Amino acid sequence: MARMVNTMNDSLPGHDIPALVRLLADTLQQQGRMMATAESCTGGLIAGACTDLSGSSNWFERGFVSYSNEAKTELLGVDAALITAHGAVSEEVARAMAEGAVARSRAQVAVAVTGVAGPTGGSREKPVGTVWFGWSVGGQVRTERRRFDGDRAAVRAATVRYALQTLLDLTKD
Repeated sequence: MARMVNTMNDSLPGHDIPALVRLLADTLQQQGRMMATAESCTGGLIAGACTDLSGSSNWFERGFVSYSNEAKTELLGVDAALITAHGAVSEEVARAMAEGAVARSRAQVAVAVTGVAGPTGGSREKPVGTVWFGWSVGGQVRTERRRFDGDRAAVRAATVRYALQTLLDLTKD
């Protein structure tokens, strides 16, 4: 299931990142699940936020930083033809990244992000701030496109927060 949402000036209601991580940690531990991340535009910030919490090895299994197209293929098994056909910032690649993170780890849930954090790299079709997310929970993959305003740091921070908030919501369902 894919959703496309523009979030120009979106305040992203919810908790701050450390609070989200604590809630996610509690939820995953109660369920006996492990988590993996597959990150491109955030460069490991989601994994970093998770491992900032002491005891994260009880629920955080591993993080893949797959910034280049080659890394997406080598680390996560994303088909290079998929990247060529749709671009690295696409629903198809976000889905494949999430699936690859679960397949290549001992995790049962994963979040994947691929986007254009800026200030360069944007296009008419994929402007700066465009991020595709993929979440794999219980064998089901959900994808969503969001667009965040702000500079590179703001886009990356909003991406981390949204990735964690949505994963928390999906694991509670």
